[in-house]
Amino acid sequence: MSSSSHPSRKVAWAALQLLACAFLGSIGSEAGAASPSPSSAPPAQAAPSVPAGAPAGPAAAAQMPEAPPPMTAARVIEVLDQTIDWYRTLGLQQQAATEPRDMLILFDNRQTASQVLSVALEIARTDADLLSKQPAPPKETGKSSGSSQSLAQLQDKFTAQGVAAQKELEDYQHQASGAPPKEKAALQAKVRELQGELDLINARKSLLATMSTFTTRTDGTGLGATSLKAQIDAMAIALPSTSSPAQPAAAGAPSPAAGTAASPSAGNPAASLTSATGVSSSAAVRFGIWDLATNAVRLSEKMSTIASVDRRTAQLQTTFADIRNPVIDRLKALSARGDALAAQADSADAATLDSVRIQLDTLSSQFKRASSMLIPLTKEGVLLNQYRRNLGNWRDTIRTQYHDALETLGVRVGVLLALLVMVFAAAEIWRRAVMRYIQDSRRRYQFLLLRRIALWAVVVVIVGFAFASELGSVVTFAGLITAGLAVAMQSVLVSIVGYFFLIGKYGIRVGDRVQIGDVTGEVIELGLVRLYLMELGGHGLLGPTGRVVAFANSIVFQVSSGLFKQIHGVNFVWREIVVALPGGIDYSAAKERITAAVTAALKDYRDEFLRQSREIQRASALNSGGDAQPRVQLGFSVSGVEAHVRYPVHLENAGEIDERVSREVMRAINELQAGAKSS
Repeated sequence: MSSSSHPSRKVAWAALQLLACAFLGSIGSEAGAASPSPSSAPPAQAAPSVPAGAPAGPAAAAQMPEAPPPMTAARVIEVLDQTIDWYRTLGLQQQAATEPRDMLILFDNRQTASQVLSVALEIARTDADLLSKQPAPPKETGKSSGSSQSLAQLQDKFTAQGVAAQKELEDYQHQASGAPPKEKAALQAKVRELQGELDLINARKSLLATMSTFTTRTDGTGLGATSLKAQIDAMAIALPSTSSPAQPAAAGAPSPAAGTAASPSAGNPAASLTSATGVSSSAAVRFGIWDLATNAVRLSEKMSTIASVDRRTAQLQTTFADIRNPVIDRLKALSARGDALAAQADSADAATLDSVRIQLDTLSSQFKRASSMLIPLTKEGVLLNQYRRNLGNWRDTIRTQYHDALETLGVRVGVLLALLVMVFAAAEIWRRAVMRYIQDSRRRYQFLLLRRIALWAVVVVIVGFAFASELGSVVTFAGLITAGLAVAMQSVLVSIVGYFFLIGKYGIRVGDRVQIGDVTGEVIELGLVRLYLMELGGHGLLGPTGRVVAFANSIVFQVSSGLFKQIHGVNFVWREIVVALPGGIDYSAAKERITAAVTAALKDYRDEFLRQSREIQRASALNSGGDAQPRVQLGFSVSGVEAHVRYPVHLENAGEIDERVSREVMRAINELQAGAKSS
């Protein structure tokens, strides 16, 4: 080399170094953001500098061997699988995107994910090209597998046998051509036998050659460079579709979602809001507690989804950082080796400069191959950083919405609890007022029942409005419930209405004696749907039979059976007895005598009968209540003259009064008979 070419070579290498330093400096900050894990592959060691004056030549060039590609064929497929699996998280993000701001972030993430997938395919193809340019590994007995050794040994053995058989065949053919007729037949038979043996050897060699193709030109996993490229192309064609307006398109490969690339919303993420969320952006805002709780749960699930996507993105980022760091170290080693060669060229002679030029050319080709991998790997890291920033912004926005939703839900629940406390406090005040100012037990029971009905009706209304989303839905739901109850609980509703008739002005209360049809009893309970009677039976004095009879309150609307009860405060009935008068007496005197006897028998109950008579007059606003005085009517019969005695009986003392009246009437008749005989 002439001395004039030396400065130009140094200038060229200096320019290459400036390019490498500028590129490495641009990725320094990004490489620090995704530092590799301690388990990553150790960086390539820089070759030691060659001291000035050292002998140059092939030995010096061997100090910087050709580095293997950063990924093996199996590693390439593994990284692509991880990238495609990460790409499928766009489907989860699309399900979580329910608001306009979510759709904008999702649109940006689709664009970035498409570029990440395209760059990943580019990295895989570049690595496959580097693998295809690698020289075949030398056969090493200690490292080759047992099957490869056996195939190689058999192939060498059959080759040697074939050569020997071919040589022997040629010898016998030559002998047969000049042999006498007696020996020629034997020689030709030997030739045919050797020909068959040679055909068998060739068939065995062909079988071994076919089997050896499965074990050669592989990286130990059964994937050759050609097979790897075919698999990469197949994966590019079968990439998953996310129905996004922008699909990844690798160079030289078809789009993974060609059928959906043309979308009506392409370039306009807001145009697909209705189809993505299922509701329009102008949907009515709902403030029911149920909707607020559902919204809080939905936001929590959305945050979990985004956090899961971010973790998978970080894992993918670490994977590409582990692949990129050895490449960076390799470029640094090449740059250091170039600096050493440039320093050596300053004091080298012409022969040494030729060797330096050869080494610089080798370093340049190695630098270009390493740069072809570093550029897409660096771009991948930048894209994933941008993707994670978008996810972080999305997560922060959703976290703010989640806190606002929890605050709104807490306020609504607090208002509901405050209203319920106020309602129950008012109900307690109502109860205390009734217990203090209403002394009548019947009226008190009615007011307490009304309080209970009003309390739970108000509670149901408040809770319904608190949990309902819209007023229209509450009204519709209430209408449907009312119609269903009216049809399914018709008898119950009629009994409830009958209850209010039974507690009216002339209604019944606990302790009243009533008669329903043929049943006479005392009211022991009056419920909202049923009333219960203690049955009374016996002659004269009606006593409890021990049986409880239940009637539906709807009995008041039935015509077939009547309900008989006494006015409140009235507890007497009229009894009538018929007495046969003896003949020959003064019937007028007998009537007066019997009347006086009955009146004397009832003298202890006179005041009570008068009070109850006035109660009847006051309740009925009539003057036909009478004075509850006994009456005696005389009448004729086939047996003679009869006296019909009618007198009031207090129900609680009916038996005693009947006995008194009977005794006094009998005494009066006996006296009349004695007087008639004496006269």
